[in-house]
Amino acid sequence: MTNHHGDFIWYELMTTEGAASAAFYGPLLGWSFSGNDEYREIQGSEGGVGGMLQLTPEMTAGGARPAWVGYVLVDDVDKMVESIEHGGGRTYMPARDMPGIGRFAMVADPQGAAFYVMKPIPPANDPDKVSNAFSYDRPRIGHCAWNELHTSDPAAALHFYGQRFGWVKDGEMDMGPMGKYAFLRHAGRAPDGSPPGQGMLGAVMPKVPEVPVSAWNHYFRVADIDAAVAHIEASGGKVIHGPVEIPGGDYSLNGIDPQSAFFALVGSRKG
Repeated sequence: MTNHHGDFIWYELMTTEGAASAAFYGPLLGWSFSGNDEYREIQGSEGGVGGMLQLTPEMTAGGARPAWVGYVLVDDVDKMVESIEHGGGRTYMPARDMPGIGRFAMVADPQGAAFYVMKPIPPANDPDKVSNAFSYDRPRIGHCAWNELHTSDPAAALHFYGQRFGWVKDGEMDMGPMGKYAFLRHAGRAPDGSPPGQGMLGAVMPKVPEVPVSAWNHYFRVADIDAAVAHIEASGGKVIHGPVEIPGGDYSLNGIDPQSAFFALVGSRKG
């Protein structure tokens, strides 16, 4: 696989109702699905984007809740888990192998934001396969367009991720009372010395007090932000912020899906 250490390669929705979640997100983002009731793979306009994991009663009893979680590619899952724990993070799910897919673990940074680390196995018929689940190079409908960390300690988070993934701060925007919006760039290099991976990844910002925990927020691209609002409101979801215009002329919003998972969208305004 030709993605680099520190690249986002997959996004997963943990949900209590897989079929209902597919019915909500499919028309919203133009997604199609394959798989079964336990795990549905998501296809965007130009390839795989992620999956939907059906939470079992045992999972919810253990504290799992509907949420979107991103996967970051790493060169060595076990060493990365050790590094994360050494740096004050924690392991939610120990490293394990998925036959034919790869090795992965679910972890959290020191402020509590959850994510996966993964070393995938490239398909035998496509050893140079590249994940464009995060569409960093150009707009792709239905793919992730921005990765935003809401954290109780932005400076500590920048240091933590920078040490492990080669991510660096690349400028900032003053949000007044809300603090600084620090742009995040992948500046690391692959072990073979090749150029860095996905370039501009997203941003890090202070968590607002009413949000209980630090968390990653992943923005998926829609074709029409106003049509997206209409679908959300007609399908049992809720828009909690936006749409607001962002640099570049697009609009973004934050919402809650019918199963109570937070999600975010970005797209143009057609009207």
